[in-house]
Amino acid sequence: MAFGRKDDSQGASSAPTGDGPTTISGRFSMPAAAAGRIQRLEQLEETDKSAFTSDLSVNEFVLLHKLGFDPLGYVMGTSIYHVGLQYGNWRQSMELEVLTAAMYNARELAIDRMRTEAHALKADGIVGVHLAIQQHAWGAGELEFVAQGTAVTSKDPNPALKLADGGPFTSDLSGQDFFTLVKAGHFPRALVFGTCVYHVAHQSVRQAMKMTGQNMEIPLFTEAVYTARELAMTRMEDEAAHHGADGIVGVRAGVYNHIWGEHATEFLAIGTGVTTSPESGLAEPSMTLSLND
Repeated sequence: MAFGRKDDSQGASSAPTGDGPTTISGRFSMPAAAAGRIQRLEQLEETDKSAFTSDLSVNEFVLLHKLGFDPLGYVMGTSIYHVGLQYGNWRQSMELEVLTAAMYNARELAIDRMRTEAHALKADGIVGVHLAIQQHAWGAGELEFVAQGTAVTSKDPNPALKLADGGPFTSDLSGQDFFTLVKAGHFPRALVFGTCVYHVAHQSVRQAMKMTGQNMEIPLFTEAVYTARELAMTRMEDEAAHHGADGIVGVRAGVYNHIWGEHATEFLAIGTGVTTSPESGLAEPSMTLSLND
């Protein structure tokens, strides 16, 4: 049984099409159209420091401002990805590694381009990151992966805010959660995720017949789902460790069917890797005596 788009592709290519990437700085590159947008935003920053775009709510903007961060601009990255072809055993539960690699590569391209835009704006980080997948009418067999958020800069320059590669930190926490996290003495390092595209084996006709009219667990399906989720969670944890995070907050585990058929499913675990900073923290709570009866 084949999963993915059925054509001459034997894998998933990560090479973008079009005019090709344009280098903005020494280590980061992005498509030419995105480079032009960033250059325009940079010019606005130089001529009018108050000119910025943001998907922050009013409350989120005020809270970030209180923390000492200013928004620089709304940044995004995108990749329209062709998913390759992989064959699986109809009766065997197994990871579809070609499809897993495609989901990883496409998301990483989108996130890297979003970080590149923020890097070009000299941002320290990106808050409120949102990842999405969508299809277009003109690309029925392709998926568009989008990463978007608000680039921010600290009023007090601190190189420690950035990651080891010199780029900005990323976080999918809301403005309110970001405020609470930092005030409590922690700080986000990176949006981390783990994914696993898994083929859940079909039941035989005999197995299906045995369940007729009965309430019973289906061990074949249960074991497959456990295995796939464990792979996704472990990969997310490994990514957090790679970024030097002490832990992961806001973890979400989702199950998604895309374009592969009913028995090939993506299991995705995602959250924000954080570290503990001894320099800051919430004030100790004080006792309040009510004068009301």
